[in-house]
Amino acid sequence: MNKAFTEEKGKQTYSAKTLLKRFFPYIKKYRHLMILDLVFASMTTLCDIVLPMIMRRVTNSALGNAAPLTEGIILKMALIYVILRLIDAGANFFMQSQGHIMGVYIETDMRRDAFDHLQRLSGSYYSNHKIGQIMGRITNDLFDVTEFAHHCPEEFFIAGIKIVVSFVILANASFLLTLMIFACIPLMIFVSAKINHWLRATQKAQRFQIGELNAAIEDSLLGERVVKAFTAEDEEKRKFEEGNVEFQRIKKHFYYAMATFGTSTRLFDGLMYTVVIVAGSLFLINGRIEAGDLVAYVLYVSTLIQTIRRIVEFTEQFQRGMTGIERFCEIIDTPIDIEDEPGAGELNVTNGSISFNNVCFEYPDDHNKVLKDFNLEVKTGENLAIVGASGGGKTTICNLIPRFYDLTSGEITIDDTNIKKVTLKSLRSAIGMVQQDVYLFSGTIRDNIAYGRPGATDEEVMEAARLAGADEFIKDYENGIYTYIGERGVKLSGGQKQRISIARVFLKNPKILILDEATSALDNESEILVTKSLKDLAKGRTTITIAHRLTTVKDADRIIVLGKNGIEEEGTHEELLKKEGSYYRLWNRMADMNM
Repeated sequence: MNKAFTEEKGKQTYSAKTLLKRFFPYIKKYRHLMILDLVFASMTTLCDIVLPMIMRRVTNSALGNAAPLTEGIILKMALIYVILRLIDAGANFFMQSQGHIMGVYIETDMRRDAFDHLQRLSGSYYSNHKIGQIMGRITNDLFDVTEFAHHCPEEFFIAGIKIVVSFVILANASFLLTLMIFACIPLMIFVSAKINHWLRATQKAQRFQIGELNAAIEDSLLGERVVKAFTAEDEEKRKFEEGNVEFQRIKKHFYYAMATFGTSTRLFDGLMYTVVIVAGSLFLINGRIEAGDLVAYVLYVSTLIQTIRRIVEFTEQFQRGMTGIERFCEIIDTPIDIEDEPGAGELNVTNGSISFNNVCFEYPDDHNKVLKDFNLEVKTGENLAIVGASGGGKTTICNLIPRFYDLTSGEITIDDTNIKKVTLKSLRSAIGMVQQDVYLFSGTIRDNIAYGRPGATDEEVMEAARLAGADEFIKDYENGIYTYIGERGVKLSGGQKQRISIARVFLKNPKILILDEATSALDNESEILVTKSLKDLAKGRTTITIAHRLTTVKDADRIIVLGKNGIEEEGTHEELLKKEGSYYRLWNRMADMNM
């Protein structure tokens, strides 16, 4: 079974009607440009409509069935046709330029909406979706929407004009022959609709698989040092080749569907020409149609078939566009788990006290219960340290305070205000975090330190760097804080990246500090420097520190030890050592490891 189909199974599906309805508001915004585009599109049909009429007049005159042609009449017809060609050229220029630009506007709006929505989704979404897939949805998929937005209304509008005008003109010459020709169209539409379902399914599978390829490439390239360190190049090549061959298979499947569609259309082309040749010739022999009318028939049928061919050629583009819209809708329709509640106010932190009241939490995707009836009071200005074995919920506690995840039950308050009753922006603005997994953005040192305060001056950035102990190595660079650090800070050491991330929090100057293994990547000298700076910053502020290296938290005002059943012990460093309990064992184990 197709792997892409299998992995996509269970996701919401959309009918073509639903997708077009969802897409309509984006077109509506540029309706004036769209109307102009359709007006100019109608102008491009003039030549195709008038030429058969000119040839009909010429043929009938040559056979003596109409008024004789004069040089003046011929020149007038030629002049009319030249004028129509000039109109066609100008209209086509507008369509090719402004029509495509309108598509770009729509693509830009959709990408903005998709990105805005992605920014509001919780960590659960990103835990279950590959970044390569997400990137494909807001880049490659929306590229095709540009062509779709421009060509879809345009092609169908032109086709509609040509079919209606052709029918009226041909029916005027021979209504019976016209009915015989147009009777082929409903059958063609029925067969095309059936094949279109096949096309759309294969197109969606193709998009899914290219997302998988993007994700695999991203993993391999970002982890290139690990790949080289473990000499795993052959394994990466094998995984890539597997995905690449699968994409090839799906694309072959798509082109079989496309070839079937094109072949069926060509067969219907032949059927229509056969009707014209056989029935038209019989009508001509029996005097039911004039020779000029038959010539016009052939030309109009050619125009009709050419129009249908354009629709067929547009079908692949149409399916790509519909697939792009569908994958866009899948992002937009992803529910936002964490957002401001109605009537949420601004959080104004004065004291900075934090309370956990009967907090229960389990991860929404795997329902792994991490906290159960958890209670904790963090006093104003207190420096609280949380230690314990991995899996006890230390990082989870810190992620719940800024609402990276929402509680299953219970409540967390800051200054006696439930954090769910305030806006996310005001809540997170009051909290500074240095996380265990340091992430730096591609850019300069200054860009990364000033990330939380874009308007900060160079002096303020350097002061934050000094407080974090980062100023010494920054001064060694020729460009100082304007030094480019590469993607994810690849040009810096682990300790340097950590100090820049700490400087970022210093500059933000929040009321509440959360330090999740903030000094874990530092050498001893840097750790001493940063620990001193953190102590200075923590004065008068509420600070929560998570640490495995107990030496970094032994001076905390209070230390709590987390276990599987919640808080096992709490007290100062000296008090906990005297108890000779869990903390005492952790401390001695660490001492043994350092011997």
